[in-house]
Amino acid sequence: MSRRQVLGALSAAAFGPVSAKVMAQPSERFPTRPITLWVPWPAGGATDLTMRLLAELAGRQLGQRVIVDNRAGAGGTLAMPVLQQAAPDGYTIAQLPQPVLRAPHIQKVLWDPIRDTTPIIQISGVTFGVLVPGGSALKSLDDVFAWAKAHPGELTVSTNGVGTTPHVVFDELCAKRGLTYVHVPYKGTSEQMLAVSSGQVMVGINSNGFAPFVDSGRLRLLATFGEHRTKRWPTVPTLKELGLGIVATSPYGLVGPRGMSPAVVAVLHDAFKAAMNDPAHIAELAKYDQELTYLDAEDYGRSLKEGFAAEKRAVERLGLNKGG
Repeated sequence: MSRRQVLGALSAAAFGPVSAKVMAQPSERFPTRPITLWVPWPAGGATDLTMRLLAELAGRQLGQRVIVDNRAGAGGTLAMPVLQQAAPDGYTIAQLPQPVLRAPHIQKVLWDPIRDTTPIIQISGVTFGVLVPGGSALKSLDDVFAWAKAHPGELTVSTNGVGTTPHVVFDELCAKRGLTYVHVPYKGTSEQMLAVSSGQVMVGINSNGFAPFVDSGRLRLLATFGEHRTKRWPTVPTLKELGLGIVATSPYGLVGPRGMSPAVVAVLHDAFKAAMNDPAHIAELAKYDQELTYLDAEDYGRSLKEGFAAEKRAVERLGLNKGG
C-alpha cells in the first residue's frame, strides 16, 4: 500500500465515523422546536394554572418552550382526538385525567386511552370536595341525602362534567340510597363555584379551585374524597371516614400519541420529573391541596391499564355502561 493510500485509510478511520455521527445529530436531537401540551380543561382554572407552571419549568430543562393549549369540554376527554391524529414525535403531548379512562365504557368513542397513548409520567392527584353555599341549611352530607329523600328529583347538583369522577361518585352514593337529583354539568370550576355560591344550584362537587370560595366563607365544604383529611381543612371528614367506602383522587399524568420512541419519552420524562419536583411547582400544587404522586413511564403505563379495567368494573356496577 502506498503512503498516500495509508494516509487515506487512516483519515477515513479517524474522521469517517465522526463525520457520520455529526451529520446524524440534528435528526436525533430532541427537541429542536416548541412542544405543545394539551390541557383538556378551561384556561385559568386550577389544573390549567399548575400545568402552565409545570410547562414553563419543563421548557427550561428541554431548552425549548412547552406551549399549553386548552381544549375544554366533554368531561376532560377532548385531548384524546388530538393525540390520536398527532405524529408520535414528542411535539404533541397532553394531560391525561381520570375521565379518559372511564368515557369509553360509558359512551362510544373513536379512541382508546391505552391503545392510542404513550405514557410519559404521572404527576399528581386532586382533592375532590362536596360543597354547598355558605348560608345553606345543609350542614353535612347526611343533610344532603335527607333533603333529597324528602324532595325526590329536586336536589340540584353540579359537577365538572358528565362521567367525571364527581359525577360518578355522587351518582353511586345516591343510587345506593334510591335517591334522584338533577345533574348540572359545568366546563370550568370557577363558573361552577360561582353558580353554587350564588345559590343557582344547591350542591357542587369538584376538585382544586374551590379553596378560595371555602376560605372566604362563600362555600361550605361538607366532605372530601381522599384517603385522609386535608391539611388545609382538618375538620372536614372524608367519604371513607363517613363509612361510604369511597376514596378518589383521580391521579393524572402526561402522555403522547402511541408509537413514541423510548428515547423521546425518556427526554420528556426527565424534563418533567425535574419540573414537577421544582419547589415552585410543589408550592403551586399545595395551593390546591395536591401532592406529587410520581410514577415513571413504565409504572404509569401499568397504572393506566389497571385504572382502565377498574373503571370498566365501576361503570358496569352502576349500570352506566354503553347500552346499560
